[in-house]
Amino acid sequence: MKSVAEKFLSAEERGRIEEAVGEAEKKTAGEIVPMVVPASYHYPLADILGGVFLALPVSILLTYLLGGMLWAGSSNMWVFMGVFCVVFIVFHQVVQRVLPLKRIFVSKREIDEEVEEAAITAFFTRGLYRTRDETGILIFISVFERKVWVLADRGINAKVSPGRWDTVVARIVDGIKGGRQAEAICEAVKEVGGELAEHFPVKDDDENELDNLIVQ
Repeated sequence: MKSVAEKFLSAEERGRIEEAVGEAEKKTAGEIVPMVVPASYHYPLADILGGVFLALPVSILLTYLLGGMLWAGSSNMWVFMGVFCVVFIVFHQVVQRVLPLKRIFVSKREIDEEVEEAAITAFFTRGLYRTRDETGILIFISVFERKVWVLADRGINAKVSPGRWDTVVARIVDGIKGGRQAEAICEAVKEVGGELAEHFPVKDDDENELDNLIVQ
């Protein structure tokens, strides 16, 4: 079964992105790595909050109906507790599996923190800090959160302000919203490559040190 990230980009689209990275890196010593992950975190609290929020009104209604049928009273606390436990388990599983619904119960602050942490972790675990000239740059795309984070190594940061990549982030986010994520990523790669080429032109002995695309 395909992962969320694999559904996000078809095989043909992944090929186009890898080709775009390859073309961009022909002009620069920089190493550009787009990375697509299904989610930056599993957000267990959202499953609980969603389960409670959805189960509570349904449980109250069912208690009113079942209490009368069972001669226990329409406001019997024990009937309510029993119904609530069952209904909560059902809705907890629903929220856990229906990602658009789950996203409602995750705060923007939590999303920002988790995506940033996941991007930093990926930057180091994928070895972007190990390039010869410290010119690795990660374009981190987290599908569930619909967030993009760009991280560059210190060689790039010494010459290019991190704020320069805000337009790259906005380009990809807008592309995702418009259902044209592959095109947006290719455009972003071209933009990043053009910027890096100005500061880090390709060398005669340049080698491709990192993957051109990572899809988890």
